[in-house]
Amino acid sequence: MIKAASRRRRLGGLLAFLMLGSACADAGSGNGAATAASCNFSGDQGDTIKVGVLQSLSGTMAISEVTVHNSQLLAIEQINEAGGVLGKQIEPIVEDGASDWPTFAEKAEKLLCSDRVATVFGGWTSASRKAMLPRFESLDGLLWYPVQYEGMEQSPNIFYTGATTNQQILPGMEYLKEQGKSKIFLVGSDYVFPRTANEEIKAYAAANDIEIVGEEYIPLGNQNVSTLVNKVVNAGPDAVFNTLNGDTNTAFFKEWESKGISPEDVPIMSVSVEEEAVRAIGAEFLAGHLVAWNYYQTIDTPENAAFVDAYKAKYGADTVTSDPMEAGYVSVNLWAMAVEKADSTDKDAVREAAAGLEFAAPEGPVTVDGATQHLHKTARIGLIGDDGQITQIDGSDGPIPPDPCLEDYDWAKELREAQDPYPCA
Repeated sequence: MIKAASRRRRLGGLLAFLMLGSACADAGSGNGAATAASCNFSGDQGDTIKVGVLQSLSGTMAISEVTVHNSQLLAIEQINEAGGVLGKQIEPIVEDGASDWPTFAEKAEKLLCSDRVATVFGGWTSASRKAMLPRFESLDGLLWYPVQYEGMEQSPNIFYTGATTNQQILPGMEYLKEQGKSKIFLVGSDYVFPRTANEEIKAYAAANDIEIVGEEYIPLGNQNVSTLVNKVVNAGPDAVFNTLNGDTNTAFFKEWESKGISPEDVPIMSVSVEEEAVRAIGAEFLAGHLVAWNYYQTIDTPENAAFVDAYKAKYGADTVTSDPMEAGYVSVNLWAMAVEKADSTDKDAVREAAAGLEFAAPEGPVTVDGATQHLHKTARIGLIGDDGQITQIDGSDGPIPPDPCLEDYDWAKELREAQDPYPCA
Protein backbone atom coordinates (compact mmCIF):
# COMPACT_ATOMS: atom_id res chain seq x y z
CA MET A 1 0.00 0.00 0.00
CA ILE A 2 1.07 3.56 -0.64
CA LYS A 3 1.68 5.27 2.68
CA ALA A 4 0.30 8.74 3.36
CA ALA A 5 3.04 11.18 4.26
CA SER A 6 2.34 13.31 7.28
CA ARG A 7 3.92 16.44 8.67
CA ARG A 8 3.06 19.68 10.40
CA ARG A 9 2.74 22.39 7.77
CA ARG A 10 4.74 25.51 8.36
CA LEU A 11 2.64 28.59 8.83
CA GLY A 12 3.67 31.89 7.44
CA GLY A 13 3.18 34.21 4.54
CA LEU A 14 2.80 32.81 1.06
CA LEU A 15 5.16 34.09 -1.61
CA ALA A 16 3.95 34.78 -5.12
CA PHE A 17 5.37 32.37 -7.68
CA LEU A 18 5.35 34.57 -10.78
CA MET A 19 6.13 33.14 -14.19
CA LEU A 20 5.61 34.13 -17.80
CA GLY A 21 6.53 37.74 -16.93
CA SER A 22 5.90 39.92 -19.94
CA ALA A 23 3.79 37.24 -21.62
CA CYS A 24 1.06 38.03 -19.10
CA ALA A 25 0.68 41.81 -19.07
CA ASP A 26 1.63 43.12 -15.65
CA ALA A 27 -1.48 44.64 -14.14
CA GLY A 28 0.55 47.54 -12.82
CA SER A 29 2.50 48.26 -16.00
CA GLY A 30 0.72 51.47 -16.91
CA ASN A 31 -0.12 50.08 -20.37
CA GLY A 32 -3.85 50.18 -19.81
CA ALA A 33 -3.93 46.92 -17.87
CA ALA A 34 -6.34 46.67 -14.97
CA THR A 35 -5.27 47.16 -11.38
CA ALA A 36 -6.68 45.86 -8.13
CA ALA A 37 -8.05 49.34 -7.38
CA SER A 38 -9.93 49.42 -10.68
CA CYS A 39 -11.39 45.94 -10.16
CA ASN A 40 -13.44 46.27 -7.00
CA PHE A 41 -15.28 43.03 -7.58
CA SER A 42 -17.54 41.05 -5.25
CA GLY A 43 -19.85 39.31 -7.69
CA ASP A 44 -22.84 40.63 -5.75
CA GLN A 45 -25.58 41.77 -8.13
CA GLY A 46 -28.43 42.13 -5.67
CA ASP A 47 -30.32 38.85 -6.05
CA THR A 48 -27.40 36.98 -7.60
CA ILE A 49 -23.69 36.40 -7.07
CA LYS A 50 -21.64 36.13 -10.26
CA VAL A 51 -18.79 33.62 -10.60
CA GLY A 52 -16.51 32.83 -13.53
CA VAL A 53 -16.26 29.41 -15.22
CA LEU A 54 -13.17 29.36 -17.44
CA GLN A 55 -12.22 26.16 -19.28
CA SER A 56 -11.16 25.26 -22.82
CA LEU A 57 -14.35 24.65 -24.75
CA SER A 58 -12.43 24.52 -28.03
CA GLY A 59 -8.97 23.45 -29.16
CA THR A 60 -6.83 20.46 -28.26
CA MET A 61 -7.70 20.53 -24.55
CA ALA A 62 -11.48 20.58 -25.07
CA ILE A 63 -11.39 16.76 -25.05
CA SER A 64 -10.72 17.05 -21.32
CA GLU A 65 -11.93 20.43 -20.16
CA VAL A 66 -15.52 20.44 -21.37
CA THR A 67 -16.42 17.87 -18.71
CA VAL A 68 -14.89 20.05 -15.97
CA HIS A 69 -17.00 22.95 -17.23
CA ASN A 70 -20.04 20.67 -17.08
CA SER A 71 -19.38 19.52 -13.52
CA GLN A 72 -18.90 23.07 -12.29
CA LEU A 73 -22.25 24.08 -13.79
CA LEU A 74 -23.85 21.01 -12.18
CA ALA A 75 -22.54 22.06 -8.76
CA ILE A 76 -23.84 25.60 -9.27
CA GLU A 77 -27.25 24.26 -10.31
CA GLN A 78 -27.46 22.00 -7.25
CA ILE A 79 -26.45 24.79 -4.88
CA ASN A 80 -29.02 27.12 -6.45
CA GLU A 81 -31.74 24.48 -6.11
CA ALA A 82 -30.85 24.21 -2.41
CA GLY A 83 -31.26 27.97 -1.91
CA GLY A 84 -28.02 29.39 -3.29
CA VAL A 85 -25.39 31.09 -1.14
CA LEU A 86 -26.26 33.80 1.36
CA GLY A 87 -29.82 33.46 0.11
CA LYS A 88 -28.78 34.45 -3.43
CA GLN A 89 -28.54 32.50 -6.66
CA ILE A 90 -25.13 31.87 -8.22
CA GLU A 91 -24.87 33.25 -11.76
CA PRO A 92 -22.11 31.56 -13.82
CA ILE A 93 -20.31 33.69 -16.41
CA VAL A 94 -18.81 31.21 -18.87
CA GLU A 95 -15.68 31.89 -20.92
CA ASP A 96 -13.63 29.74 -23.32
CA GLY A 97 -9.87 29.55 -22.72
CA ALA A 98 -9.61 27.98 -26.19
CA SER A 99 -6.55 25.87 -25.25
CA ASP A 100 -4.50 29.06 -25.54
CA TRP A 101 -2.59 30.34 -22.51
CA PRO A 102 -2.70 34.09 -23.29
CA THR A 103 -6.44 33.73 -23.84
CA PHE A 104 -6.80 32.26 -20.35
CA ALA A 105 -5.03 35.33 -18.91
CA GLU A 106 -7.19 37.75 -20.91
CA LYS A 107 -10.44 35.96 -20.01
CA ALA A 108 -9.45 35.84 -16.34
CA GLU A 109 -8.96 39.62 -16.30
CA LYS A 110 -12.26 40.11 -18.12
CA LEU A 111 -14.11 38.00 -15.56
CA LEU A 112 -12.52 39.85 -12.65
CA CYS A 113 -12.69 43.40 -13.94
CA SER A 114 -15.47 43.60 -16.51
CA ASP A 115 -17.83 40.99 -15.11
CA ARG A 116 -16.69 41.62 -11.51
CA VAL A 117 -17.17 37.99 -10.48
CA ALA A 118 -16.64 36.93 -6.89
CA THR A 119 -14.30 34.09 -7.88
CA VAL A 120 -13.24 32.02 -10.89
CA PHE A 121 -13.27 28.25 -11.34
CA GLY A 122 -11.04 27.02 -14.10
CA GLY A 123 -7.90 25.95 -15.90
CA TRP A 124 -6.46 22.54 -16.72
CA THR A 125 -2.89 22.71 -17.96
CA SER A 126 -0.20 24.25 -15.78
CA ALA A 127 0.56 26.59 -18.68
CA SER A 128 -2.96 28.02 -18.39
CA ARG A 129 -2.61 28.35 -14.62
CA LYS A 130 0.80 30.02 -14.88
CA ALA A 131 -0.64 32.43 -17.44
CA MET A 132 -3.52 33.37 -15.12
CA LEU A 133 -1.52 33.51 -11.88
CA PRO A 134 -0.03 37.03 -12.30
CA ARG A 135 -3.50 38.41 -13.08
CA PHE A 136 -5.08 36.88 -10.00
CA GLU A 137 -2.24 38.05 -7.78
CA SER A 138 -2.02 41.60 -9.09
CA LEU A 139 -5.82 41.98 -9.06
CA ASP A 140 -6.19 40.03 -5.79
CA GLY A 141 -8.78 37.65 -7.22
CA LEU A 142 -9.44 34.04 -6.26
CA LEU A 143 -8.97 31.11 -8.65
CA TRP A 144 -10.12 27.57 -7.84
CA TYR A 145 -7.87 25.30 -9.93
CA PRO A 146 -9.26 21.75 -10.28
CA VAL A 147 -6.54 19.63 -11.88
CA GLN A 148 -3.56 17.64 -10.62
CA TYR A 149 -0.30 19.47 -11.21
CA GLU A 150 3.47 19.37 -10.71
CA GLY A 151 3.70 21.20 -7.39
CA MET A 152 6.43 23.73 -6.60
CA GLU A 153 3.80 26.43 -6.38
CA GLN A 154 1.70 28.05 -3.68
CA SER A 155 -0.27 31.26 -3.97
CA PRO A 156 -2.74 33.03 -1.68
CA ASN A 157 -4.83 33.69 -4.78
CA ILE A 158 -5.32 30.04 -5.77
CA PHE A 159 -7.07 27.12 -4.13
CA TYR A 160 -5.69 23.89 -5.63
CA THR A 161 -8.35 21.17 -5.50
CA GLY A 162 -6.56 18.62 -7.70
CA ALA A 163 -3.61 16.54 -6.52
CA THR A 164 -0.16 17.95 -5.93
CA THR A 165 3.00 15.90 -6.49
CA ASN A 166 2.98 13.77 -3.34
CA GLN A 167 -0.67 12.82 -3.91
CA GLN A 168 -0.38 11.53 -7.49
CA ILE A 169 3.00 11.51 -9.25
CA LEU A 170 4.98 10.02 -6.36
CA PRO A 171 2.32 7.37 -5.58
CA GLY A 172 2.46 6.43 -9.28
CA MET A 173 6.23 6.00 -9.09
CA GLU A 174 6.00 4.14 -5.78
CA TYR A 175 3.59 1.68 -7.33
CA LEU A 176 5.90 1.01 -10.30
CA LYS A 177 8.80 0.49 -7.89
CA GLU A 178 6.75 -1.97 -5.82
CA GLN A 179 6.01 -3.88 -9.03
CA GLY A 180 9.75 -4.25 -9.69
CA LYS A 181 9.93 -1.73 -12.53
CA SER A 182 13.47 -0.34 -12.67
CA LYS A 183 13.87 0.98 -16.25
CA ILE A 184 11.42 3.77 -17.00
CA PHE A 185 10.96 5.99 -20.07
CA LEU A 186 9.41 9.45 -19.62
CA VAL A 187 7.12 10.87 -22.33
CA GLY A 188 5.39 14.22 -22.04
CA SER A 189 3.88 17.21 -23.77
CA ASP A 190 6.30 20.10 -24.07
CA TYR A 191 5.20 22.55 -21.41
CA VAL A 192 5.66 23.26 -17.71
CA PHE A 193 3.73 20.37 -16.09
CA PRO A 194 5.47 17.46 -17.83
CA ARG A 195 8.92 19.02 -17.65
CA THR A 196 8.68 19.91 -13.95
CA ALA A 197 7.02 16.60 -13.07
CA ASN A 198 9.78 14.71 -14.82
CA GLU A 199 12.47 16.59 -12.93
CA GLU A 200 10.76 15.38 -9.76
CA ILE A 201 10.48 11.85 -11.14
CA LYS A 202 14.19 11.81 -12.06
CA ALA A 203 15.14 12.95 -8.56
CA TYR A 204 12.92 10.23 -7.06
CA ALA A 205 14.38 7.64 -9.43
CA ALA A 206 17.97 8.54 -8.52
CA ALA A 207 17.18 8.03 -4.84
CA ASN A 208 15.40 4.72 -5.45
CA ASP A 209 17.71 2.79 -7.81
CA ILE A 210 15.48 3.34 -10.82
CA GLU A 211 17.04 4.03 -14.22
CA ILE A 212 15.46 6.61 -16.51
CA VAL A 213 16.24 5.12 -19.92
CA GLY A 214 14.84 8.02 -21.95
CA GLU A 215 12.97 11.32 -21.79
CA GLU A 216 11.12 12.80 -24.76
CA TYR A 217 8.67 15.68 -25.28
CA ILE A 218 6.27 16.59 -28.06
CA PRO A 219 4.35 19.85 -28.61
CA LEU A 220 0.92 19.90 -26.99
CA GLY A 221 -1.65 18.68 -29.51
CA ASN A 222 0.93 17.24 -31.92
CA GLN A 223 -0.22 13.86 -33.21
CA ASN A 224 2.88 12.92 -35.22
CA VAL A 225 4.04 10.40 -32.65
CA SER A 226 5.66 7.59 -34.65
CA THR A 227 9.21 8.80 -33.99
CA LEU A 228 8.44 9.26 -30.31
CA VAL A 229 6.99 5.77 -29.95
CA ASN A 230 9.93 4.23 -31.82
CA LYS A 231 12.37 5.90 -29.41
CA VAL A 232 10.50 4.47 -26.45
CA VAL A 233 10.42 0.96 -27.93
CA ASN A 234 14.11 1.05 -28.85
CA ALA A 235 15.10 2.10 -25.32
CA GLY A 236 13.68 -1.13 -23.90
CA PRO A 237 11.96 0.18 -20.75
CA ASP A 238 9.97 -2.04 -18.42
CA ALA A 239 7.48 0.80 -17.82
CA VAL A 240 6.55 4.19 -19.30
CA PHE A 241 5.53 7.23 -17.25
CA ASN A 242 3.21 9.34 -19.39
CA THR A 243 2.58 13.08 -18.92
CA LEU A 244 1.17 13.68 -22.39
CA ASN A 245 -1.97 15.83 -22.49
CA GLY A 246 -4.85 16.47 -24.85
CA ASP A 247 -5.25 14.92 -28.30
CA THR A 248 -1.64 13.69 -28.36
CA ASN A 249 -2.65 10.82 -26.08
CA THR A 250 -5.03 9.51 -28.72
CA ALA A 251 -2.29 9.22 -31.32
CA PHE A 252 0.27 7.91 -28.82
CA PHE A 253 -1.79 5.01 -27.49
CA LYS A 254 -2.98 3.96 -30.96
CA GLU A 255 0.60 3.95 -32.24
CA TRP A 256 1.77 2.09 -29.13
CA GLU A 257 -0.91 -0.56 -29.52
CA SER A 258 0.24 -1.14 -33.11
CA LYS A 259 3.65 -2.25 -31.79
CA GLY A 260 2.03 -5.25 -30.11
CA ILE A 261 3.60 -4.65 -26.69
CA SER A 262 1.32 -5.89 -23.94
CA PRO A 263 0.58 -3.82 -20.81
CA GLU A 264 1.72 -6.80 -18.76
CA ASP A 265 5.21 -6.50 -20.28
CA VAL A 266 5.47 -2.68 -20.43
CA PRO A 267 2.72 -0.86 -18.55
CA ILE A 268 2.14 2.83 -19.22
CA MET A 269 1.41 4.88 -16.09
CA SER A 270 -0.54 8.01 -17.06
CA VAL A 271 -1.42 11.01 -14.91
CA SER A 272 -3.55 12.92 -17.43
CA VAL A 273 -5.69 10.13 -18.91
CA GLU A 274 -9.08 9.90 -17.22
CA GLU A 275 -12.41 8.25 -18.05
CA GLU A 276 -13.46 10.79 -20.67
CA ALA A 277 -10.08 10.47 -22.41
CA VAL A 278 -10.37 6.67 -22.32
CA ARG A 279 -13.72 6.92 -24.04
CA ALA A 280 -12.36 9.35 -26.65
CA ILE A 281 -9.23 7.30 -27.36
CA GLY A 282 -10.91 3.88 -27.21
CA ALA A 283 -10.68 1.37 -24.40
CA GLU A 284 -9.26 -1.21 -26.80
CA PHE A 285 -6.06 0.86 -26.96
CA LEU A 286 -5.79 1.46 -23.21
CA ALA A 287 -7.06 -1.66 -21.43
CA GLY A 288 -4.49 -3.03 -19.01
CA HIS A 289 -2.55 0.21 -18.64
CA LEU A 290 -2.32 2.21 -15.41
CA VAL A 291 -3.31 5.65 -14.15
CA ALA A 292 -2.77 7.59 -10.93
CA TRP A 293 -5.57 9.85 -9.69
CA ASN A 294 -7.64 10.56 -6.57
CA TYR A 295 -11.07 9.73 -8.01
CA TYR A 296 -12.64 7.17 -10.35
CA GLN A 297 -16.25 6.78 -11.40
CA THR A 298 -16.17 3.29 -9.88
CA ILE A 299 -15.61 4.50 -6.28
CA ASP A 300 -18.29 2.88 -4.14
CA THR A 301 -19.59 5.59 -1.80
CA PRO A 302 -23.06 7.11 -1.40
CA GLU A 303 -21.65 10.55 -2.28
CA ASN A 304 -20.18 9.25 -5.53
CA ALA A 305 -23.34 7.37 -6.46
CA ALA A 306 -25.33 10.59 -6.05
CA PHE A 307 -22.74 12.57 -8.04
CA VAL A 308 -22.64 10.09 -10.93
CA ASP A 309 -26.43 9.85 -11.06
CA ALA A 310 -26.81 13.64 -11.07
CA TYR A 311 -24.18 14.09 -13.79
CA LYS A 312 -25.73 11.44 -16.02
CA ALA A 313 -29.21 12.87 -15.45
CA LYS A 314 -28.02 16.30 -16.62
CA TYR A 315 -25.60 15.38 -19.41
CA GLY A 316 -26.73 11.94 -20.63
CA ALA A 317 -26.77 8.33 -19.52
CA ASP A 318 -23.74 7.49 -21.66
CA THR A 319 -21.49 10.14 -20.08
CA VAL A 320 -18.69 9.34 -17.64
CA THR A 321 -17.24 11.10 -14.63
CA SER A 322 -13.53 11.66 -13.95
CA ASP A 323 -11.03 13.07 -11.46
CA PRO A 324 -10.62 16.65 -12.78
CA MET A 325 -14.34 17.15 -13.21
CA GLU A 326 -14.95 15.81 -9.70
CA ALA A 327 -12.33 18.25 -8.39
CA GLY A 328 -14.11 21.04 -10.29
CA TYR A 329 -17.37 20.01 -8.64
CA VAL A 330 -15.64 20.00 -5.25
CA SER A 331 -14.20 23.48 -5.93
CA VAL A 332 -17.63 25.05 -6.32
CA ASN A 333 -18.95 23.34 -3.21
CA LEU A 334 -15.97 24.38 -1.07
CA TRP A 335 -16.24 27.99 -2.24
CA ALA A 336 -19.96 28.03 -1.39
CA MET A 337 -19.23 26.54 2.03
CA ALA A 338 -16.55 29.17 2.69
CA VAL A 339 -18.87 32.01 1.63
CA GLU A 340 -21.58 30.76 3.96
CA LYS A 341 -19.11 30.38 6.81
CA ALA A 342 -17.68 33.87 6.20
CA ASP A 343 -21.15 35.36 5.59
CA SER A 344 -19.48 37.25 2.77
CA THR A 345 -17.98 36.91 -0.72
CA ASP A 346 -15.06 39.11 0.37
CA LYS A 347 -11.85 37.44 -0.80
CA ASP A 348 -9.97 37.73 2.47
CA ALA A 349 -12.95 36.48 4.45
CA VAL A 350 -13.38 33.52 2.10
CA ARG A 351 -9.68 32.62 2.33
CA GLU A 352 -9.85 32.63 6.11
CA ALA A 353 -13.12 30.69 6.23
CA ALA A 354 -11.89 28.02 3.80
CA ALA A 355 -8.99 26.95 6.03
CA GLY A 356 -9.81 23.60 7.60
CA LEU A 357 -13.10 23.10 5.76
CA GLU A 358 -14.07 19.45 5.42
CA PHE A 359 -16.27 18.11 2.63
CA ALA A 360 -17.67 14.63 1.99
CA ALA A 361 -16.68 14.63 -1.67
CA PRO A 362 -17.45 11.91 -4.22
CA GLU A 363 -13.76 10.89 -4.00
CA GLY A 364 -14.01 10.58 -0.22
CA PRO A 365 -13.32 13.09 2.56
CA VAL A 366 -11.24 16.14 1.66
CA THR A 367 -9.94 18.91 3.90
CA VAL A 368 -8.64 22.35 2.92
CA ASP A 369 -5.09 22.88 4.20
CA GLY A 370 -5.06 26.51 5.29
CA ALA A 371 -1.29 26.96 5.02
CA THR A 372 -1.02 25.79 1.39
CA GLN A 373 -4.59 26.14 0.07
CA HIS A 374 -4.32 22.59 -1.27
CA LEU A 375 -6.51 19.66 -0.22
CA HIS A 376 -5.81 16.53 1.79
CA LYS A 377 -6.58 13.82 -0.80
CA THR A 378 -6.42 10.03 -1.08
CA ALA A 379 -4.04 8.63 -3.73
CA ARG A 380 -5.44 5.88 -5.96
CA ILE A 381 -3.71 3.73 -8.58
CA GLY A 382 -6.15 2.57 -11.24
CA LEU A 383 -6.28 -0.13 -13.91
CA ILE A 384 -8.09 0.65 -17.17
CA GLY A 385 -10.58 -2.06 -18.10
CA ASP A 386 -11.98 -3.33 -21.39
CA ASP A 387 -15.20 -1.45 -20.64
CA GLY A 388 -13.37 1.90 -20.39
CA GLN A 389 -13.86 2.16 -16.67
CA ILE A 390 -10.99 2.46 -14.20
CA THR A 391 -10.77 0.25 -11.11
CA GLN A 392 -8.62 1.09 -8.11
CA ILE A 393 -5.93 -1.55 -7.52
CA ASP A 394 -3.81 0.26 -4.92
CA GLY A 395 -3.78 3.50 -2.96
CA SER A 396 -3.03 5.33 0.23
CA ASP A 397 -4.75 4.32 3.45
CA GLY A 398 -6.39 7.74 3.77
CA PRO A 399 -6.07 11.37 2.72
CA ILE A 400 -2.48 12.52 2.24
CA PRO A 401 -1.53 16.00 3.54
CA PRO A 402 -0.45 18.20 0.62
CA ASP A 403 3.29 18.78 0.21
CA PRO A 404 3.56 20.96 -2.92
CA CYS A 405 7.29 21.67 -2.49
CA LEU A 406 8.19 18.14 -1.36
CA GLU A 407 9.55 19.35 1.95
CA ASP A 408 9.21 15.86 3.45
CA TYR A 409 11.63 14.35 0.92
CA ASP A 410 15.41 14.70 1.29
CA TRP A 411 15.98 13.75 -2.35
CA ALA A 412 14.00 16.85 -3.42
CA LYS A 413 16.37 19.31 -1.70
CA GLU A 414 18.00 20.50 -4.94
CA LEU A 415 14.60 20.90 -6.58
CA ARG A 416 13.45 23.10 -3.70
CA GLU A 417 16.66 25.14 -3.73
CA ALA A 418 16.19 25.81 -7.45
CA GLN A 419 12.94 27.69 -6.79
CA ASP A 420 13.57 31.43 -6.78
CA PRO A 421 11.60 32.84 -5.12
CA TYR A 422 10.75 29.86 -2.96
CA PRO A 423 6.95 29.52 -3.15
CA CYS A 424 6.32 27.43 -0.02
CA ALA A 425 7.85 29.63 2.68
